[in-house]
Amino acid sequence: MAQQASLGARFIAIVVDGLIVNIIGAIVGAIIGDTVLGVSIGFIVGLVYNWYFWTQNNGQTPAKSFMGIRVVKTDGSALSDADAIIRYIGYYINTILLMLGWIWAIFDGNNQGLHDKLARTYVVRA
Repeated sequence: MAQQASLGARFIAIVVDGLIVNIIGAIVGAIIGDTVLGVSIGFIVGLVYNWYFWTQNNGQTPAKSFMGIRVVKTDGSALSDADAIIRYIGYYINTILLMLGWIWAIFDGNNQGLHDKLARTYVVRA
């Protein structure tokens, strides 16, 4: 396995990507409304954004690329469409569980949050 990314680099990347997704979501929401078929535009934009970059850009969102990190499967391979969707939904599960899914990464030997465990992913240095 490649060297694991630091939790600090991961945190900065997720915050920056979150800002990008929120800006895009606000623009799209202003244009077409807040929901599509009852699903939040923010969720849809975040899902598409992360799916695209995790599956089509070597596991690197723009912020992960800037931080020199990427997402890979635990065997080192690229994420599939299903892996990306599971990992992104895991972000919401992390938060719903009183942030414990995020905090888990601090204490986990492989720095995996619950979303990583669910999708069988690591974040490594690129």
